[in-house]
Amino acid sequence: MAAGPETIVEQTEAETVDAFHRGRFHLVQPVGRGHRAGMDAMVLASLVVDERAIRIADLGAGAGAAGLAVAARLPTASVVLVERSPHMAAFARKSLALPENAELATRAEVIEADVTLTGKARIAAGLTDDSFHHVIMNPPFNDPGDRKTPDALKAEAHAMTENLFESWIRTAGAIAMPGGQLSLIARPQSIAEIIAACGRRFGGLEITAIHPRPGENATRILVTGIKGSRARLQLRAPLLMHDNPDSHAFATFVDNLNNGRAGYARLR
Repeated sequence: MAAGPETIVEQTEAETVDAFHRGRFHLVQPVGRGHRAGMDAMVLASLVVDERAIRIADLGAGAGAAGLAVAARLPTASVVLVERSPHMAAFARKSLALPENAELATRAEVIEADVTLTGKARIAAGLTDDSFHHVIMNPPFNDPGDRKTPDALKAEAHAMTENLFESWIRTAGAIAMPGGQLSLIARPQSIAEIIAACGRRFGGLEITAIHPRPGENATRILVTGIKGSRARLQLRAPLLMHDNPDSHAFATFVDNLNNGRAGYARLR
């Protein structure tokens, strides 16, 4: 799902300011280096459907796309953008400093930390136990054997490491409140690793496959789970990005998810 931002508002040699959700928030993103957010982050953000005054951790946040998309749609939500790369964390801070994001900035902060930290090191970084209602993640999910980009920063953002889902979901299980929700987007090939990593941490898993068009194989899966739940796994009806084989336009519901006009609520 490679769809990019809706509008490039401003561009310099090294970065762009991009509008998302029909201009409801903006991101400062690198040009030619690092990860640039697209539709994956917007669909991930749609998995948080909660009208309470919630606290969200966006693990591996990059410039902050998914976390800010949640905050833009849910006016009582606050978000912590967790990013290991100093370069990308700087872009997240630039995004929060934009005048267009002034209201969101009052409900968002950046933590520069490795998602895989454990124990006292994780807590010292600001990721304390049982402190978030929702944990969202769009982790690197390219196979290490795939052809690598020459940009080391982009390669780091895209390539999986050994036991990635185990370490990321371990952190999610530690920092989510009892009953808190995990939400993630990944490739279908990772489904077994994700289920295994959720283990006894997150139950009631709901998995949705995203297909480009009717008759085409899934390219992404959406997964949500509830900390401590013992409910059974459910495979939901698939989402079609394009329901008209003769058109490049997104299906209406997917377009609404992408633009923050709708959330993709859990079944239970």
